[in-house]
Amino acid sequence: MGIPISVLARGEGAGAAGAEAAVRRVLAELTDVDATFSLYREDSEVSRLARGEVELAGCSPDVRGVFARCTWARELTGGLFDAITPEGSWDPTGLVKGWAVERASHQLAGAPDVDWCLNAGGDVVVLSASGQPFVVGIQDPRDREKVAATISRTSGAVATSGTAARGAHLYDPRTGTATASRWLSVTVMGPSLETADVLATAAFVAGDRWAEMLPAGYEGLAIAADGAMSQSPPRPL
Repeated sequence: MGIPISVLARGEGAGAAGAEAAVRRVLAELTDVDATFSLYREDSEVSRLARGEVELAGCSPDVRGVFARCTWARELTGGLFDAITPEGSWDPTGLVKGWAVERASHQLAGAPDVDWCLNAGGDVVVLSASGQPFVVGIQDPRDREKVAATISRTSGAVATSGTAARGAHLYDPRTGTATASRWLSVTVMGPSLETADVLATAAFVAGDRWAEMLPAGYEGLAIAADGAMSQSPPRPL
């Protein structure tokens, strides 16, 4: 997927064969997802779909399922997240990472006596069987060598959207115009990485209305160009 993937194992079982096998399954599953969904690979299903060599009905259940999830994401965010590009093509990249990493994290749950932190390009899934929290750092979007804030999590996900890594690449799907915001990044925390990732993108596009995008069970942290931070009020499930 063009991003670094790391798996942190903690606990008495971290060095056991079962834990190592679980990590191999995670990486194998993410490799398979890349082969199916990468738009940088000419032989991927999504690339073939884009060229019209195959129709959606003839694609794999995963591709058809992600297409349906993209529709769900657009409805969830009121159109602030949309896999249909301004040019009219389908690009599921913005949803696939969170969906795939969350699904792959299920491979880790069976290993005994291990706490896990799965990091995919800064988006994180935490599974702590011991109940001891992991401390997740939020990158300073003004200086990628620094940490702007930390979040303590025993379970769930942390996802960030913004301009620090890829520049001004986000746009408002409703207008097709580039997003202009005083915020440099929006981080969303909640039970699902797929949902948190979608919400982080939509919240960033929403600008000053970013906190309104977060439903019950999710909360966020926005960082502005001057370093100011704004935290959303928690909304319990």
